[in-house]
Amino acid sequence: MSGKRNKDDALVSRCAEIVPGADIGEFEALLDLRIPGSVEEVAPAVEKIMRQIKGVECAKDHEFEVEVALLEALGNAVEHGCAGDSSKEVEVWVGCHEDCGLVVVVRDPGPGFDPGILPSPVEGENLLRTHGRGVWLINQLMDSVHYASGGTELRMHKRPKGDGGNGG
Repeated sequence: MSGKRNKDDALVSRCAEIVPGADIGEFEALLDLRIPGSVEEVAPAVEKIMRQIKGVECAKDHEFEVEVALLEALGNAVEHGCAGDSSKEVEVWVGCHEDCGLVVVVRDPGPGFDPGILPSPVEGENLLRTHGRGVWLINQLMDSVHYASGGTELRMHKRPKGDGGNGG
């Protein structure tokens, strides 16, 4: 039992090193996509990404969480990063690692932001607001969320089913 535990601990540690950092080279690329910065492009892009993800072992049984997180992330990238300017583009990269799970990277050309200053959407007067839940929701659905490049790059990670991740 301790041999399995040590292997699992080492794997968790290795995945933790790979996912937040810049090294995504160990992940098999499933999709590399650019979408125009227009809100009308978000749903078709998410559908295309989900068609590629469905049936892939590293995302198995997590499709719903990934789809909702993608809708929120791309919606935010288009609205805030591209400011609705369809001449600007959002980049999406999706990768799979047999042991570590699924990674989705979303980059936009915007000025970036500090997610740490966002108010909680589940407290006080924010409960009644019609906007402002996307980042919170992404954090609830995905196992790890990392912002890089001053907030213009979002890296979302979902561990494989049964690996102790959200919903797993």
